[in-house]
Amino acid sequence: MNEGSWLHPARLPLGAGWSGQCCASGSEVSPTDASLHDFCNLGNAHTCPHLPQDRDWDAVRFSISGTSSEQITLWYVCELAHAPIEHGKLTFHRIEERWLNPHADSRVQRLAVCYLEAYRARQSVTVAAGEDLRITA
Repeated sequence: MNEGSWLHPARLPLGAGWSGQCCASGSEVSPTDASLHDFCNLGNAHTCPHLPQDRDWDAVRFSISGTSSEQITLWYVCELAHAPIEHGKLTFHRIEERWLNPHADSRVQRLAVCYLEAYRARQSVTVAAGEDLRITA
């Protein structure tokens, strides 16, 4: 969903705008485009009609902890009422193209996959742009 709706899509919680199925309530539903834009992609969507009243967390945040030629490690923080309640690391093996320690909750893992995909796409663009800037004599 990066059609220009957000001024800085890389600043969104998952590093880009996403569409797909909402599983916050425990069953998958298809959110409207307005819900995706106004709630889902912004995190902490307290007014979303699909967000259950009783929940483990209401936002999951990710950041890159470290990278090497073989691995990308993410930090994640699950928040409830804007406070951290769970955190940890998830590591993706670049060569084997698999998660070494996927999150036990499939919803968090699905978000981690999205975050990693957006990160890798931005890295590809950065590398391609850098290649275009090389000066040859």
